[in-house]
Parts: sequence; structure tokens; C-alpha cells
Amino acid sequence: MTTTPRSSPSVHGLGAPVPGGVADRLTTDVLVVGGGLGGVAAALSALEAGRRVVLSEEYAWLGGQLTSQGVPLDEHSWVEQFGVTARYRRLRDGIRDYYRRCYPLTEEARGETALNPGNGMVSRLCAEPAVGVAVLEAMLAPHRAAGRLQVLQPAVPVRARTEGDRVRDVTLRLEGRGREVTVEADYVIDATELGDLLPLTGAEYVTGFESREQTGEPSAPEQAQPANQQAFSWCFVVDHVEGEDHTIDPPHDYEQWRTKQPDYWGAPMLSLTGPDPRTLETLTRTFTPHAQTADQVADQAQNPGDRELWTFRRILDRANFRPGAYPSDVVLVNWPMIDYLDGTLVDVDPEEALAHQAAARRQSLSMLYWLQTEAPRADGGKGFPGLRLRGDLTQGPDGLAMAPYIRESRRLLTVGTVTETDLSIEHKGHARPFTTHDSVGVGMYRVDLHPSTGGDNYLDIASTPFEIPLGILVPRRLENLLPAGKNVGTTHITNGAFRLHPVEWNIGEAAGSLAAFCLERAVTPRAVQATDGLLTEFQSVLTNTGVELHWPDVVGY
Repeated sequence: MTTTPRSSPSVHGLGAPVPGGVADRLTTDVLVVGGGLGGVAAALSALEAGRRVVLSEEYAWLGGQLTSQGVPLDEHSWVEQFGVTARYRRLRDGIRDYYRRCYPLTEEARGETALNPGNGMVSRLCAEPAVGVAVLEAMLAPHRAAGRLQVLQPAVPVRARTEGDRVRDVTLRLEGRGREVTVEADYVIDATELGDLLPLTGAEYVTGFESREQTGEPSAPEQAQPANQQAFSWCFVVDHVEGEDHTIDPPHDYEQWRTKQPDYWGAPMLSLTGPDPRTLETLTRTFTPHAQTADQVADQAQNPGDRELWTFRRILDRANFRPGAYPSDVVLVNWPMIDYLDGTLVDVDPEEALAHQAAARRQSLSMLYWLQTEAPRADGGKGFPGLRLRGDLTQGPDGLAMAPYIRESRRLLTVGTVTETDLSIEHKGHARPFTTHDSVGVGMYRVDLHPSTGGDNYLDIASTPFEIPLGILVPRRLENLLPAGKNVGTTHITNGAFRLHPVEWNIGEAAGSLAAFCLERAVTPRAVQATDGLLTEFQSVLTNTGVELHWPDVVGY
């Protein structure tokens, strides 16, 4: 069976050229489609298990939400001690080491074991997107040199061929080159941001909000709402140079964005006022260029960190560097005000998807123009004309991030599903971790659903730490397709806890390791999940490569 896509790829930044020697047809052990965090982790784990890998990526940068989408690491409170994989820790350590090697840090900052280059309040490791790219490329470099890894970039999937319940090959379009490459692989891993391989392969999947009858979740609606999906955002980076005027031209529809106000927002979206994600009460934040966080430690369990927007997602704090090295801090804008609510990118006409992307960019540019011209200042004035759009640090269209920040994907129907009742502290009556016999890793984040295209406000549910079940990686039917991102077997609700950086990475590691394990043992993923002996053996493989399968027995969850 051959199928064609129902939606188009996203608008691209300029991509690195594909090597001239790429053949029109390739054969490999594992094909990973999508080079975000889950895709890179899947490729690394399969490569380090001795397998050949072809990795494709739509944008010029590998790394997805960390890099092309621009968003610094969203992590749990114990990340410096436990609760992530050894490979993910290599990524974190690599980012810190890159700053120590290449940047003019102060001696105090250089000596910080837990260096946070941006001192942002959202994460204990806030850094520039390009640094994440450099570290990920370095992690893959030995495998490129050995010839075990081939990267097709920028490339998007356009067709897939299946025979029975197996995916035989996937055809990728090499963007900007007028060519297609068909890759035949024993295992195909979908690590795309929107689950693009699911419709191409005929896989069974779900989108949007399931009904309460389908999932048994108390927060689910009575009727399923497939088109009701979390907002995506087009992030951007700014700094502030006092005395200079960097005001942009407003988008042609600026007045439309300036007055847009959902019923539950409490003010126009282009303002510093909006709903508190946890309480839903109307909250007015502050925006103070070069505000400092003093000795505060980023810990969203104690402090959401978003009351002062300058420091919320700051990715470079000039106080960490020698005096005069930088004229300004550098800040990533990923705030509620740029959540795009007017449509989805999943299973819509290609032209409609492109129109939504363009509108989302105009919404973000409108937010920047509002900050430059209308935002309230402490001195009673309006606007910060010294705000400078740093497109040089993101390399995306209109000076914004290279790619839209995606929160919700198509979700594969799998042999297991994690639901709200598995994670909700209120439902469970305690905060001890959710456990499962088929654990392939761990994660932790509140169920954090942003406003949706169906008109819903935030949904925030206090959640327990959790183990990642192998069952949410195993399709109900297809034998050799594995998910490695937001397309695993969660629900619309529990996706809000599984979509963050370290969980996506862990899922990707598990998928790549599972493909390699199945090839080595000549078994199927479904057999591994269902057979105690195989499952125990596979879990031992994961443990030996530094994957934590269980949360430690500590006080304080």
C-alpha cells in the first residue's frame, strides 16, 4: 500500500546541503524520520548498539524543540541528581562544557558545577539553540565518520510503502534539490513533530481530545474532539540595547492581533495579562529588561518562574560573562501571548496549514511590536524600542525560530495507554510514582495543557512522577513502526506530561534500543512487551546503557 500525506511540511529555514553522493535508494537497519530530540536519541541508541541508521530531518538543525523550535530544556526538580538517562545527561553536560570551552565566562560562573548560562527561571539549564545543535552534532559525529550514520537534511517524508503489517520503505523529498530518496529499513521510527508517518503508513491513530467514554478520564469531554488540539507557538529571541531603536514594521494585521481576546483571557492577548496556568485566575506579569534573579534556583515545583517575563526563559545572562562581553541578556519569548489558537497543523489541507503557520508568525511579530511600542514601563512610559530581534541566533523565517514549537501530535494507537487516572495526584490520593511492569524509563512533569483550538483554557493537573511503559511504543497492528516523540500512546491529557524534553529523549532512546534488540533477537516489539523473559532481557539492556527504569525510593514526591 502506498499513501500520500494529508498535510504539508512546515516552512523551512535554509538547510545544509545533502551530500552529493546520496543514492536514490538506500537500505539500512533503522530509519529514523525526524531529527528532534527523540529522533537523535533513537539514532544514537541504535548506533551504539551496532546498527546502521539513516536519520532524516525537516529543518537545517537537529534537535527539534531544543534547537529549531528554540525552547530551553523543560525538566523536573531532581534533574541534577536523577530521573534522566545517561545519554541525556551527556547532552546536558556537553552544553555546559561548550560554554566553558568557548565563552568568556567569569571565573565564578566557570566553576559552577550546575552552570546555567541563561539563569532562566524555567530550567536549570537555559542555553542558546545553536549550542544545543553543536553538542548534538558532536554526539553523532563518530558515527558519521564510521559510515554507520547517514543524515538526510532537510528532508520530509512524502510516501510510504507497506506490505501486510510491515512498513517496507519510506520516500523522502530532499528539500531544495528536486530529488526524492527511498529508504528501505528493517525498522522505521517516526520521530516527526506531528506524527507524519502515521497517515502515510496507514497506522491507526487519534488526534485531539478523546471522549470520557474512550479513556475514563474525569477531565475529558463527553464527546471526542479530534480537531481540539493544544496551541502551537512561533518563538523568537530578543535582547535589549538601551538608547537604540530596533522597532520593527508591524504586521499588516497588527490591529487584529492587538484586540484579540479569548473569553477566558481577561485582557487582550497582546498584553502582560492573561490566565495563570495553574489557578486560571487573571494574572498580570512584569517585563523588565535586565531584571536579575539574584540567588533564585529554577524549580517549577516551587515557583513557576513566569511572573517576570525577562528572566522566565532567558538563555544568556550577561552577568555570567566577563564585563563588557555582551551588551545585553538574551531572552527566548515563549509566552502565553503567542499561543496560536486559530487552527491546527494536523490533518488539514496543506494550504491551510501553511496559512496557519504564517498567521502564527504574524502573531509573534505583533507581540514583539507591542513590546517595542506599547508595553508599560516602570517609569510610566510605553514601549521598549531597544528590544532587538535576534534572528541571527535562530535563523528562521521573519527573524523568528526556524520551526514552530509543537505541543501536540497525532498519537499512535498502541497496546498500552497512559491516562489521567494513572498520573493525577487528586485521583490517586498520593504523589508516589506511577509504576508499570514494562518500564523503559522515567519522566516527571505536571499535566500542562496550553489553551486549545477548541476554546479551552489551560488544563493543569498536579501529577506524580511516572515510569514510561513499553506498551505505549508498540503499535496495535504494525510490526516494525515505532514512535519516538509526542506520537506515543498517551491521551490528549497525559501528553501534557510526556511532551517535555527529557521524556521525549528517553522515549527515543527506548525506541532505538528496541529496534536494535528486535533485530538482534529476531523478535517483534509486541513479543518483547508481552513475553516476560524478553522484556526482562530488554530492560537489562536499557539499564546497562544508563536508562533509569524506576524512581528512587526517596521522600518528597
